[in-house]
Formats: sequence, C-alpha cells, structure tokens
Amino acid sequence: MKLMGNKKGVIMGVANERSIAWGIAKQLKTHGAELIFTYQTENLKKRILPLIEKIGCHEIYQCDVSLNQNHENSIESVFKKIKSTHKEIDFVVHALAFSDKEELKGRYIETSRNNFLKTLDVSTFSFTRIAKVSKNFISSNGGCLLTLTYLGAVRTTPNYNVMGIAKAALETSVKYLSMDLGPKKIRVNAISAGPMKTLAGAAITGARHVFRYSEKVAPLKNNPNLDQVGNAALYLLSELSGGVTGVIHHVDGGLHAVGVPVQKDIEF
Repeated sequence: MKLMGNKKGVIMGVANERSIAWGIAKQLKTHGAELIFTYQTENLKKRILPLIEKIGCHEIYQCDVSLNQNHENSIESVFKKIKSTHKEIDFVVHALAFSDKEELKGRYIETSRNNFLKTLDVSTFSFTRIAKVSKNFISSNGGCLLTLTYLGAVRTTPNYNVMGIAKAALETSVKYLSMDLGPKKIRVNAISAGPMKTLAGAAITGARHVFRYSEKVAPLKNNPNLDQVGNAALYLLSELSGGVTGVIHHVDGGLHAVGVPVQKDIEF
C-alpha cells in the first residue's frame, strides 16, 4: 500500500527540475499522491508544465502570493478555485521565497525598507496566509502544512542577509501555527535543507563557497540531493509522522549540529 494513496495536496514553488519542490513532488507522486500545482508567471508555467505532465499531473493554477487581496490570482482566489473542484485536500507544500538579488550581496545593514517588507511578505507571511485559507479545507481526519527553510535562519551565512531574517520568522511561524492548528489535527513542519544547486540557491552570491564549506564540514561530508529532501518530505506529509508537528527537520548532512569545525575540514 502506497504511503500517500488517497492523499491529495498542493505544491507551490516548483521552478524547474532542480527545485526542492520538484524533488518533493516526485516522491509524493511515486507514493500515490494526487498533486495540484501553482506557478507565479507564464514563463515559469512553460518550464514546469512539461514536468508535471510527465508524471501524470495536469491541474495547475497561477498564484501571486504578494499581498494583494483583489488580485484574481491571489492565494485566497486560487484556493477558492481549488476548493470548487476538490471537496478537501490533505497537505500543502510551501516552497516560496523572494528577495532582490542585488540586496543579498554585501551586508545586511544595507537592506532597504522596501525589500525587507517584500521579502518578509513573500517568504514568510504567505505561509501564514496559506494556513489561514486552507485550515477549513484540509481533511477533517488531519493533514499537514510543510514549508522550506535554511540554516541561515539561525546562523549567519554570507550574502543571505534579509532572507535569513525572513527564514527565522518563518521557523517561528511554524511553531505558532502548529499551536493554532493542532486542535484541527493539522500538523505544521519545515524542512531545513543544506546547500543545493537550485535556481534559488544560484541567486546567492558566493553560493559555491557555501556549498564547498558545507560539504567539507558536515558530518556526512556531503550536501543533500533532491531524493533525500523528497524522502524527508514524504515522511513529514504521511501518516508516518502522525505525532510530529512544530518541527524544523534538518536534511543537511548534519551541518546544523557543528559548532567549531575540525581544523582540517576548513583548509581548502
């Protein structure tokens, strides 16, 4: 019996075949889940439509998570459309984040107010909005909300800057939402993946240095791949983790556990 048989959910944030969201989607589909996708722009739709059709999925909606309540493609409108087609869903995967690439360079202190607000809106508050919209739409038998974070939320990382602030707020949101939604049997968790060669990761200046550092310092001496992150998501979204909520689950080769690295591990 497949772990996600008779389960249905929404995947938000696939950009291409190297996206973490895509790695999650493939694992869920392999284990029997019915998937609904969202995309932000027509260019992104052109990229991901062939991917989802390849795994037998066809339901896709445009969704703009920026704070614009009157937009026909807003979170609220899109979930209303999904609800009109499906009586209920079992999970939502939130893999959405944005910040001005130029403002991720240099020092955090230089962050502009406009980019700070936009980064927190898209990367953090959108998850709370999704939770609010979907809470009465998720199966009465219980379900799960899952988001993605990174070690830069709790430790400084070069050129991560305001995104680290946003991820810190996102991780705290996970904890508070787990309290709010627990009585409805809705579990709320996050995956903190190590550095990966994704489209989002490529936007970070010096990403190659971070990737190499993690690979040398992490106890397992490697960075995660899409299958490993997808397997972790499968666990968190299935009944295997029925007693787990409010958790930041690390898939980073153990990097989060390292305080001071062994000297030989940082000699490049």
